[in-house]
Amino acid sequence: MQTRVQAFTRTYNQRVNVLTSKVHIAEAINPSSFPKPPNPKDIAAKEFTAIWDTGATNSVITQKVIDECGLKPIGMAKVFHANGESLTPVYFASVFLPAKVVVPQLRMSKGILVGDAEVLIGMDIISLGDFAITNKDGKTTFSFRTPSVERLDFVKQAQSVATPQTSKPSSKVGRNDPCPCGSGKKYKKCCGK
Repeated sequence: MQTRVQAFTRTYNQRVNVLTSKVHIAEAINPSSFPKPPNPKDIAAKEFTAIWDTGATNSVITQKVIDECGLKPIGMAKVFHANGESLTPVYFASVFLPAKVVVPQLRMSKGILVGDAEVLIGMDIISLGDFAITNKDGKTTFSFRTPSVERLDFVKQAQSVATPQTSKPSSKVGRNDPCPCGSGKKYKKCCGK
């Protein structure tokens, strides 16, 4: 059986320092009880604004999310943050990302978030797949897919762009013919040396 790749992309018309998306949160579901990925509306999931943070080990929800979704704590966990460490309740929830990307069962810590965000997406979700951020032409784009389908290596990609591969000329190129590399020089004065 082939694994279904789930993905989404968000583009901003400017360069941004905070990546956000809409997410839906609900009580944890059993994915095997659904023949296809469930729709958030079918299980009464609530919509919230999430920030994506590669510096956070785990995902976080606020008291507002807990109250609106009726989540019950499953235990306590020690969390580390900018002000040190603390003990906080942990909840079991389902996270519905854009474009039907679903994380059906996730342990999420209660926390306080600044700004408009009620959910923080941490590395526990980001590391489930591939996550990329680009800032081409002054526009930030971030994209996420799961499961991972390839190894992204920007260093290798940059090296292949910096040193274009030139093919050897065929034996039909004469010494006085234009060089097939496109330099405009005769073959004997360019690649034929």
